[in-house]
Amino acid sequence: MNRTPINSIPPLSAQECKARGFDGLDFVYISGDAYIDHPSFGTAIIARVLQSRGFSVGILAQPDWHSVDAFRALGKPRLAFLVSAGNLDSMVDHYTAAKKRRSDDAYTPGGKAGKRPDRAVIVYANRCREAYPHVPVLIGGIEASLRRFAHYDYWDDRVRHSILYDAGADLLMYGMGERSIVEIAERLDAGVPVHEIRDVAGTCFRVNDAAEVPDAILLPSYTEVAADRRKYAEAFAVQFEEQDAIRGKRLMQPHEKGFLVQNPPQPPLSEAEMDAVYALPFTRRPHPSYREPIPAIDEVKFSITSCRGCFGGCNFCALTFHQGRVISARSHDSILKEAEKMTRDPDFRGYIHDVGGPTANFRKPACQKQLRSGVCKNRSCIGYERCPNLEVSHADYVSLLKKLRALPGVKKVFIRSGVRFDYVLYDKSDAFLRELCAHHISGQLKIAPEHIADRTLYYMNKTPHELYEQFISRYERMNAQLGKKQYIVPYLMSSHPGCTLEDAIALAEYLKKIGHRPQQVQDFYPTPGTVSTCMYYTGLDPRTMRPVYVPRKPEEKAMQRALMQFFLPSNFNTVRKALRQAHREDLIGTDKYALVPPERMRQMRNMPKKNAKGAKKSVDKRRRNG
Repeated sequence: MNRTPINSIPPLSAQECKARGFDGLDFVYISGDAYIDHPSFGTAIIARVLQSRGFSVGILAQPDWHSVDAFRALGKPRLAFLVSAGNLDSMVDHYTAAKKRRSDDAYTPGGKAGKRPDRAVIVYANRCREAYPHVPVLIGGIEASLRRFAHYDYWDDRVRHSILYDAGADLLMYGMGERSIVEIAERLDAGVPVHEIRDVAGTCFRVNDAAEVPDAILLPSYTEVAADRRKYAEAFAVQFEEQDAIRGKRLMQPHEKGFLVQNPPQPPLSEAEMDAVYALPFTRRPHPSYREPIPAIDEVKFSITSCRGCFGGCNFCALTFHQGRVISARSHDSILKEAEKMTRDPDFRGYIHDVGGPTANFRKPACQKQLRSGVCKNRSCIGYERCPNLEVSHADYVSLLKKLRALPGVKKVFIRSGVRFDYVLYDKSDAFLRELCAHHISGQLKIAPEHIADRTLYYMNKTPHELYEQFISRYERMNAQLGKKQYIVPYLMSSHPGCTLEDAIALAEYLKKIGHRPQQVQDFYPTPGTVSTCMYYTGLDPRTMRPVYVPRKPEEKAMQRALMQFFLPSNFNTVRKALRQAHREDLIGTDKYALVPPERMRQMRNMPKKNAKGAKKSVDKRRRNG
């Protein structure tokens, strides 16, 4: 084993390896992202954790996948190849919700697109196997994690095999992989063959005979879920329910060439373990070999991860299936040390951009029962309905924010990761809301009600609209007390399963009423591993197995999207079509309630002024007479 100096940034080339005196690497890590040595990037965390245990790691960042030669550039790894698509699923990175190719890539020098393949984990893993056939191939990261079972793929519009089979890899690590990778590395280093490593939590492996794993719950097979949408929903429901480190069971899914086995998840890292990870000597910069800026570093360079996991339970979010529902948080001391280090960076201008995680204001588990018995199988902590056992307190977060603001050199601490407004509303104390409004936003607060129709919100597992209105009132009162004029910018989504055209129209009416004109529109994006994607594919709610309406047709999706931007002239025709289809012609006109003008208004603009004036009077008279 090459004992790597812990402060040394991982090498990206054979020349760097040679300069450090390496006669070979323990691991070669293939990543779809450029290498940024910052704890916001999974590649950096795994590489640094391995280094801290004495293993040498080289990074092949965005290798040219068209030839096997690029995968031999760092030589044959002693223990294994590690393969990840990067911080995003490569298909999400490459395509919009409308399946249009993106023109840029924030994780690439210069923001250039095209530096990684579609389905990067599969392509990279197969190239690794071609380069050195007998070297173990371990896959991980978000793309592998969310595709670990047979899964619906939006871009192919079909059910695909577990990515472990398509990649031909030996092991799949899902979730946050610090513990898993260390345990696997130490076993490989001790000479244990990779095919004998079958009991590491947070991993999936393959077997040829179901009798080899007698204690697993048997899921519907790949063949069944690919042919029967109800079977798909049933399989997903079990996968989702067993996503717990304490009470979760082993799962087995038959595939055409054997059986996929998932071990239960890794427990969340303890506070001490989290602190140890974030204390590793990250440079917080891209590798020095890059000559062009990498856009992805801009927002996170001066941001701090304070927690992991999320009990929010949004059905369209994959974090539950990746990081889990139990919160793990770092100590104040650990976070303050990172902030102090930040202030010594020559590029630091006094502004910490974020202190948060998947949900910024979750700093502790939803309830103590989670730590003893695991998360509830069939109950959400917070969402459309609040669990009566939910423990609500912002005291620890408020204390942390005050300490950060008091650091020499810190001018302002922003909170830019998601704030759950319902959790704020449930807090009997106004302390956090006061701190937030007084110190941690600048003019506007971005929050995510996602919709206003309760039917749609139920399928999203988001709080009912009435609570959003209550929060707005509370937010406005607080700003008035502070003498501030600050606003709310809501994130909203179109075409989610359960959202009818009537719901989309109701949202448009609400937007007109409050005078909000969204500049960007978020369409529902069916990514692997979410409850909402299961609804989208099957037409069933896996929580109840009841049918759910799904807006799938491009025409209706375009209508829902246009309704959110009804004020754009380019959308008028589409909005009028939607309103007529829903028999809401009352919203076509010139009065204060109308969303769009009638078609004749366009003709009037092309008439001589005298004729146009008479035509307008005629239209107004007909509207008054019904």
